[in-house]
Amino acid sequence: MHSLLQDLRYSLRQLIKSPVFTLTTVISLALGIGATTAVFSVIYAGLLHPFPYPSADRIVRLAITSKVGPEQVDANGPQIQQLRQVPAIQSVLAMDSRATILTGQELPENVHVIGINASGFNDLGVPPLMGRGLLPADSIDGQDPQPVVVLSYRFWRKQFLASPDVLGRTLQLDRKNYQIVGVTTPRFTWYNADVFVPLKLTQDPSPTYIVDLRLKPGVTHEAANAALQPLLEQFAKDMPKHFPEHFAAGVQGLNDWVLGRIGGTLYLMFGAVMLLLAIGCGNVSILLLARGTARQHEFAVRAAVGAARSRILRQLLTESLMLAAVGATLGILTSYGILAGMKLLLPPYAFAPEAVIHINLPVLYFSVAVALGTGVLFGLWPAMQLSRTQGARIMQSGGRRVAGSVQGRKTHGVLIASQIALTLLLLAGAGSAMKSFVHMLHRSLGYDPRNVISVGIPLHQNSYATWPARAAYFEQLRAKVAETPGVTVAAISGFANPPRSGFTQRFEILGKPADEQQTASLHQVSSEYFATLHISLLQGRAWTPTENHNATPVAVINRTLAQRYFPNGDAIGHSLKLPGIENRPPDILSAPNIADAWLPIVGIVDDFLNDGLRNPIQPAVFVPYTFSMWDETQILVRTEVPPLTLVHAVKKQLVAVNPDQQTVSKIQELGAWISNGPEWQQEHLAAWIFGIFAWLALALAAVGLYSVVSYTVAQRTNEFGIRMALGADRGHVLRLVFTSTVASVGGGIVAGLALSLALSTILAKWAEGNVRDPVILLAGTLLLSLVAAIACAIPARHASAIDPMTALRCE
Repeated sequence: MHSLLQDLRYSLRQLIKSPVFTLTTVISLALGIGATTAVFSVIYAGLLHPFPYPSADRIVRLAITSKVGPEQVDANGPQIQQLRQVPAIQSVLAMDSRATILTGQELPENVHVIGINASGFNDLGVPPLMGRGLLPADSIDGQDPQPVVVLSYRFWRKQFLASPDVLGRTLQLDRKNYQIVGVTTPRFTWYNADVFVPLKLTQDPSPTYIVDLRLKPGVTHEAANAALQPLLEQFAKDMPKHFPEHFAAGVQGLNDWVLGRIGGTLYLMFGAVMLLLAIGCGNVSILLLARGTARQHEFAVRAAVGAARSRILRQLLTESLMLAAVGATLGILTSYGILAGMKLLLPPYAFAPEAVIHINLPVLYFSVAVALGTGVLFGLWPAMQLSRTQGARIMQSGGRRVAGSVQGRKTHGVLIASQIALTLLLLAGAGSAMKSFVHMLHRSLGYDPRNVISVGIPLHQNSYATWPARAAYFEQLRAKVAETPGVTVAAISGFANPPRSGFTQRFEILGKPADEQQTASLHQVSSEYFATLHISLLQGRAWTPTENHNATPVAVINRTLAQRYFPNGDAIGHSLKLPGIENRPPDILSAPNIADAWLPIVGIVDDFLNDGLRNPIQPAVFVPYTFSMWDETQILVRTEVPPLTLVHAVKKQLVAVNPDQQTVSKIQELGAWISNGPEWQQEHLAAWIFGIFAWLALALAAVGLYSVVSYTVAQRTNEFGIRMALGADRGHVLRLVFTSTVASVGGGIVAGLALSLALSTILAKWAEGNVRDPVILLAGTLLLSLVAAIACAIPARHASAIDPMTALRCE
């Protein structure tokens, strides 16, 4: 015990004696551990294990893929019974989603209700926090469901302040009383519902339901698609309006949308952070090897006076463990700090709402183990190579010259080159991500989102169930909102909010052959839409209020469609048809025979982004929203004042038309539709994280290079003194110091360029930007060379200022 305390005291004195070395080593370890743990914790929680449902990987959404991409499929009652007979399927979850109001408030409050079939809660396998879930007895075939409701955890806390005596109380939705029978756990947020009620699943073929499937164990998505394809083809024959002409079954996992949206960026981030961990551990290796080499004279002296090799190893082991332990402790604290910062940078809707992000302990243990192992291995390495013969040689020749030996310089050179290469790879990735993000920020939108809010208007179930009633009601709401003080213009926008707007719809041009690949983005809007978003009318006109009210067959197209299909500039006067417009009462109400009508083109508007921030502008067709109206819509409101200040006034105007008319819970400025979009979120996250990691890597590489050069200069002091005593000038010494690092830095830059070019295909697959961009590679090379030159210049200047007599006395 006494010798252990001796070792601890001596180790502490050694570390305090070299504060720069100690701080640099500790910070390198802390950053590597903290960043790796935080990033993988996000990946694990958001991508690998986001759901609380048992065997969540076997729960899939019924979907198809066609030329327009993946599309979810709804099914009616008889079709759901057929799905239950498919051998690959264990159970079917049928649901509907509707908006209701919570009565008894100053303004109607929207409540998102999910109706779920009788066995749904048992199939999902998550016990409630309080009470019970929905039972088969709550929804018996041929009978109306029981008036019971299960509250989501979020709704329970918001509306009932987490009251423990909520069970048995009454909740009034759409003026109907429901008995509260349960409260879900915090992570049970299925389809982001506020409350769950029993579903009335009928054999009427008209209503359709959202369908999720639980596959049997061992059934892959490919096998499920093969089993479902014949059945879906039969569904398409029964309901041709609900399916494209050519499609394939393509079930979707619950988390596929997250993987497609941000998964690639997160995996690239993990790759970047592993590079940072490697650079940090490389830095520790360089520092420990340089320090250990510098102390070989001390080890030789201690061995010469009788110290056993095991005693020297134990002393170094104590120092290395103390250093690594401090770094690991700070790394654990750093991981929590980095994770908190990442949560602020992560997009608000990046992951499934069930995901809970916290520190992943196995990865934390792994990172700490790697850091401890690096510290111990490279801390002991110099002493492990010490032998009696080598010790005698060191005593005779002087440790400082040995420190500058060929073997020591080669080891340091390889480590430095590796650091430089990995740092350049990170700089190239960061430069590419930043350039892509800046390019996206400066891309012209083609519309003006400032001072515009989007107000979602859901209709109650089966309300305004005729086409004339719904058309008149939507116009009443729009006109009333336009009267609000501070509002300059209001427009109906049927899912037409840019920068990702409209529905992909096939169209035909009168007098030209029909082409199945001929598609456009269909926008069903009121004529005020263009003035609200400041979209310029290039030719012709928009439709009038009377034409909108009567659903007169007219159309306006964008410049892209006009140039592509009417290159002679004669688009106005031609006619087109939209055969895919549906009429599916009571959800979708369309004007009579509108799908068969030819629509004269009466105007051309300027282009604006309608397929996201990255993709090219798609051909677009604009028609009166009365052509086809869903059971919900949106009103775009342009204001003279900050628009969110008028939300309450707008809601009061809606209530003046209908006391039970609610709005969606979250009303956003149109600019938020940009910043919440997947492209903006992905680019923003990648630019920030890659940028931060690249600068950290650059700092670590600079410190590593500086440390090696400083130790080398210190150990070659006697050599420099002799050279200067024999007539060498300061420039000669400076060249010696710089020359000793040229091979390492140059080799690292070449390797880094090769890595960047070799991995560019992988980076391009998961992130925007071009790592092969010569400007980015050149800028990264120059920046790294400049930092390396500064890191070398400081110790080189010190070496050139050595007094020859002082240097000769160093031996």
